Amino acid sequence: MPDLPRQNRVPIFNMPTVVTASIGTLLAIHALREFVLPDTWDITALIHLALIPGRWSVAIDPTRADALLAAAATITGDPDMVDARQAFARYVVAEPSAMPWTFASYALLHGSWMHVIFNTVWLAAFGSPVARRCGALRYGIIALVGAVAGGGLHVLIDPLSTAPLIGASAGVSALMAAAARFVFQPPPAFTGGQPWHLPPRQRLQTIPELMRNRTVVVFLAIWLVTNFLFGVIALPLGAEATSVAWDAHLGGFIAGFFLLPLIDRRRI
Repeated sequence: MPDLPRQNRVPIFNMPTVVTASIGTLLAIHALREFVLPDTWDITALIHLALIPGRWSVAIDPTRADALLAAAATITGDPDMVDARQAFARYVVAEPSAMPWTFASYALLHGSWMHVIFNTVWLAAFGSPVARRCGALRYGIIALVGAVAGGGLHVLIDPLSTAPLIGASAGVSALMAAAARFVFQPPPAFTGGQPWHLPPRQRLQTIPELMRNRTVVVFLAIWLVTNFLFGVIALPLGAEATSVAWDAHLGGFIAGFFLLPLIDRRRI
């Protein structure tokens, strides 16, 4: 056996540094909102960082202000919450600034600890293989494009909503879709070489190959059913005034699925 380099320390987290940093950032931001910021500051942060479709609709087309107020008037439920939502709709009409950064910044906010932990678990599982394959920069590009695509699709589908959209789910969905292009396949044939040599990297599967891969088909089916449940059943992942939308997940997933082949640095 040759003299291999001595490993000075064993890492605490067996994840790429960029994934560990992403998870730490999301947890730190939620802890800051939960334990440090006063309620008024937290609400201000939510207003300026969350993605609010109605604000975009009115900013682009001021004539839709009446339609937005009419949509807010149809909200039912707890009277205090209804009054708050309608008051917020009037605020959006009065201050219809588009705030383009919210297409990305909304992914940094979460509605509850359960919400942020749910997203970070999936981020660790699917972000790690993407980061190992593509590197930190391309990992960040996929997550960012997924968040923007998810937010864009949400605005297109529900343009009069005044519920703030928050959560990293769209970016995580993009990483899940990117990982699905290469992780659900048998390991490549690897013969010869020394025991410590790494096997060849997995190539990206084409769409026909993915459709013939039973594991991928099952994964996609479960993912679609889960997102259907997000759209139909009110799952307790955040506060009543926030939304974690299935359409944002779908937009992020589609973006990650088709973006990875374009930026993959190790095409085989």
